Amino acid sequence: MSSTQTPAELGYRMPAEWEPHAATWLSWPRREGISFPDSFDRVLPTLREMVGALTESEPVCINVINGAHEAEARAVLDPLPHQECLTYYEIPTNEPWCRDHGPIFLTRVADPKLAVVDWDYNAWGNKYPPFDLDEVVPTRVAELLKVPVFYPKMILEGGSIEVNGAGTLLTSESCLLNKNRNPNLSRTEIEKRLRDFLGVKEILWLGDGIEGDDTDGHIDDLARFISETEVVTVVEENPDDENYQPLQENLNRLSGFALDIVQLPMPKKIVRE
Repeated sequence: MSSTQTPAELGYRMPAEWEPHAATWLSWPRREGISFPDSFDRVLPTLREMVGALTESEPVCINVINGAHEAEARAVLDPLPHQECLTYYEIPTNEPWCRDHGPIFLTRVADPKLAVVDWDYNAWGNKYPPFDLDEVVPTRVAELLKVPVFYPKMILEGGSIEVNGAGTLLTSESCLLNKNRNPNLSRTEIEKRLRDFLGVKEILWLGDGIEGDDTDGHIDDLARFISETEVVTVVEENPDDENYQPLQENLNRLSGFALDIVQLPMPKKIVRE
């Protein structure tokens, strides 16, 4: 985008999860990828079920590497009804986590109504290289859709932020302030970029994430807006559990905001030998 104005100055905002949207974007996994090293075939039925649920009500856009990769995806998805809702795009990715590496869409009343923010991406603090293909996905999608694209020059994954569509953003200190993301940006500078490029006015910070979460505490693991004024947040009921105290701290922080809170108990641990 050649304009020197920020998305916020141009009237753009990031919509809430529940607002009407044109489609859902996914990145199809690669068998040789690192996301499912011992369970690739086991996740395919779940992916088919997810895509099938989506196509009941909306189009689904799927990023694939090439024709052979598309054929692999079709072998899983062709049995589904509503094939007219499925479109495959040759946008190669390293891994399938499109919520984190994909475009964040912005909207406004004036034309062009749609725009994309392309945040920098480093696979959760350089944990899982390579990520060169994932890093350019937002711009590739914007070029495909022929919509403006903005570059905040800050590392951020989609799962690390949550908005209510009415000016409030929820995030976590353990992720956005982590030195493995933006070591040269202060909290104030990060907040300014969030306001400028997502059109939010109020930023609410939670603390730490769940123990062992390799995203360093993505907010989509912790708390989600379910309306403009209501948040569901995870809590640990066992006071001896390592997650009890940090999740209580997050609950206490949320209680200090003007929000209705729904508590969701943590699931039991699944330990694989």
